[in-house]
Amino acid sequence: MKQTKSLIMVALIAALTGCEFDGNDGENGANGANGTNGIDGINGEAGKDAPTSLTSTLVARGVLNANSPEGAAEIVAFQKSTKWIYAINSSVSPAVVEILDTNGLDPETLIKDAEGVVTNTNLTSAITIDLSATASLTGDANSIAVDDVNELLAVAVASGTPGVNGHIAFFDISGAAPAFIKNVEVGDLPDNVAFTHDGAKVIVANEGEPSSDYTIDPEGSISIINILDGAPADVATMISLAGFNDQQETLEAQGAKFSNPTGQTIKGEVRTYTVAQDLEPEYVAVSEDNSTAFVSLQENNALAIVDLSDNSVQVIGLGFKDWSQYKLDVSDKDDGINLKSYDNLYGMYQPDTIASFSWQGANFIVTANEGDGREYIAFERDATEDEGKNECETDFPGGIYEWEDGEEVCIAYTDESRVKDLEDFAPVTAELDAYVSEQGGKNGLGRLLVTNALGKNADGEYEKLYAYGARSFTIWDQNGLVVFDSGDDIARITASIHGSSFNNDEDENTGDTRSDAKGAEPEALTLGKIGEQTYAFIGLERMGGILAYDISNPYNVKFVDYFYNRGLMEGADITGDLAPEGMKFVAASDSPTGEALLIVGNEISGSVAVWQIEQK
Repeated sequence: MKQTKSLIMVALIAALTGCEFDGNDGENGANGANGTNGIDGINGEAGKDAPTSLTSTLVARGVLNANSPEGAAEIVAFQKSTKWIYAINSSVSPAVVEILDTNGLDPETLIKDAEGVVTNTNLTSAITIDLSATASLTGDANSIAVDDVNELLAVAVASGTPGVNGHIAFFDISGAAPAFIKNVEVGDLPDNVAFTHDGAKVIVANEGEPSSDYTIDPEGSISIINILDGAPADVATMISLAGFNDQQETLEAQGAKFSNPTGQTIKGEVRTYTVAQDLEPEYVAVSEDNSTAFVSLQENNALAIVDLSDNSVQVIGLGFKDWSQYKLDVSDKDDGINLKSYDNLYGMYQPDTIASFSWQGANFIVTANEGDGREYIAFERDATEDEGKNECETDFPGGIYEWEDGEEVCIAYTDESRVKDLEDFAPVTAELDAYVSEQGGKNGLGRLLVTNALGKNADGEYEKLYAYGARSFTIWDQNGLVVFDSGDDIARITASIHGSSFNNDEDENTGDTRSDAKGAEPEALTLGKIGEQTYAFIGLERMGGILAYDISNPYNVKFVDYFYNRGLMEGADITGDLAPEGMKFVAASDSPTGEALLIVGNEISGSVAVWQIEQK
């Protein structure tokens, strides 16, 4: 019995300790069979090469009013549903709107001459809208816009009389032919009209230019017309700029410019002009999210920003471009290309056409920095020499009387002057003064046109010079800060391409003729997306060429192309497409050719040119 208990105790201890009484390890089990490999994944598609340039081909061309083409094709628009081009024709009086059908384009019919310029056409006007039939049209038609959401056409029509408001003429373009809807009164001299991208509003820049003798100077303003259930409202909301009348010094400190004959006697009366009278809205761009309208104030070197949720407005000065950092040709008398930098010389951006796009959720503004001075001619007439001199001196003291080529000219007011004609330079501008005195004002800076309204110190001496325009295009952020400027690209590119025809004019073939003014003069501008890239197209009014830049990332802008259709043979008659004034981009998905198009209205040649743009 004792032995049995002992054996049980030993077994229990062994079970609890698991140490001294373990048995031998068993043999390993057999390895399991290998599993079957999975099916290989499908190879991804090969990546596409990033586009490095564009191919630009002229595929269509039409000339309006060939007998007197100047002004026959300035501002253009495009209707997606019909593939129609709309163009203002101001070479006839009263002005009309021409409609050109792009369906069935045949580029093969366009023929290049010996110089490589296309001068024939394959587009004609299919429909003409007689604006005089819809209202008592005495002024000009300045701008058009198409809304593809509601299929509406808006035409900005001036009254023709300073101080009398203009209107927007609306047409229904959903049918076989445009049908007039109504006129909506806006401000004085509506110069540009634009729809928001959703078709909910129309924004109008009312320039309010003074009369030729400067006795009347209407206020510049901005009008908003709501589109309700596809129809324009009967009354526009007027945004006055009078709230800035006490902010001139603040705006000037930001780089805005104000110039007018305040304090000058005109026709026996001492004149005074307000900030609102001096501000001249020029062109409208709408942000991609439809929240904001950006309006260029060209002559003022400023920008108005309108919050479309409550129509509140902000005005900011754009500042100046320092020409000591870039090169430009300042003389038309130095027999060729002469690019130099100058200290104490600045450019006023003074944008004409502007556009807007977004990047990383933020709004950006793109401007074509044409520049514009003020010169108002009280009378210009054939007469006996000096016949009107007394009249000019009596009615416009401080004005300018000129007798030239058998004509009398009395300039009531101008802010333009050549450097050589300015007086009283401060010591800080001794370098500039040397250019004038040593070179007699012909071969150097003395030829350059600058404003006499800026640059003086407290002693009335010029210590800085300010030229018109920046000879560039610029990208700004929504705060009005420069993100990118093309610098002196335009001058260098056109000099390389055109050689002795550099800085040619729009109506003659003589090189270097625009160096003393605003150079090649970037005026027209539009943006468009091809593939994944966003491009800016900039039209040069004087040279007739078009530059293309990839602005997909506004902080990494790249020049990609330059193209033109213009004859440049020295002394020959001008040919091709001259003075791009307005441009419209058509996405490939909306194009009659299946590729992106750039439609250009050319003011001097009266031609509508259609370029097909492809990436490569």
